[in-house]
Amino acid sequence: MAVAAPMLSPQDPENPGSVKIIGNPLRERQPQPPSAEAPLGTFSNQSSVYHTLIWGTRSAVFFGFSVALVSMTLGVIIGTVSAYSNRWINDLLMRITDAFLAFPMIAGVVMFRQVVTILLTNAGVQRFMTASGTVSIFSPENMSPGLVFLQKLDPLMLTFILLSWMPYARIMNSVVHRVKSLEYIEAARISGSRRSKIIFKHIFPNSISPAIIMAARDIGGTVILQTTFSFVGLGGNSPWAQSLVSARDWIIGLGGQFDFWWVFLPITLTIVLFGIGWNLLGDGLNDLLNPRNR
Repeated sequence: MAVAAPMLSPQDPENPGSVKIIGNPLRERQPQPPSAEAPLGTFSNQSSVYHTLIWGTRSAVFFGFSVALVSMTLGVIIGTVSAYSNRWINDLLMRITDAFLAFPMIAGVVMFRQVVTILLTNAGVQRFMTASGTVSIFSPENMSPGLVFLQKLDPLMLTFILLSWMPYARIMNSVVHRVKSLEYIEAARISGSRRSKIIFKHIFPNSISPAIIMAARDIGGTVILQTTFSFVGLGGNSPWAQSLVSARDWIIGLGGQFDFWWVFLPITLTIVLFGIGWNLLGDGLNDLLNPRNR
């Protein structure tokens, strides 16, 4: 769905993005039921639920992959280096890892969001939300490259990366400790192989499987967590969360019934299936890569 998004739901050339206005927001003030133009109906601002669902999938896959890939890379490097180094380096890096594990995710999200907001505000950058939920930015001229990068940065993604690498480091540390004591590693060491060759040719390929499996499972959980933080207003740019925010006032109709089910049910089910799908993929990779299952 993420790959085929331009074919499944082409963007509006005049207003590209995850929001596609179908009706007239000035005339219609409530969500409209499914129709030929909007197969899953519209939100109260007359944007297509189907279009947001499709393009939200692409945004979710990009966010989940980015966080999982960078976090796994950091964790694998730290875990491998600490396990193959001497004892005091290993203890130091693992204590740092434990310290990061003890830091609550929500505190990190709030802290980094406030830091980025204060830095941009002090530099004269102005932000405001549009009716579609997107953030518009007015930037002063002659901004430094650092501030240009900062205003493009997603504080939520940065927080997730900085507070998600520790399980990878822990599991890699454990696996490398076990692998480096095996006979073929001892044989490579005795034969005079360089340390870098032992790590990248022998230890790393035989230790990376658990981290890959964990990353596949974490993609779904990361996106669900991103959607949750975005829904409660702690940052992020999740089209799914923005849609659920606009739909929460329409979940129960005037008669106490779910009259406008299409504003929340399709996207909610997609988020659930997204998480289940990545967990199933992780289980499949575990069966494929785990040598005990061969």
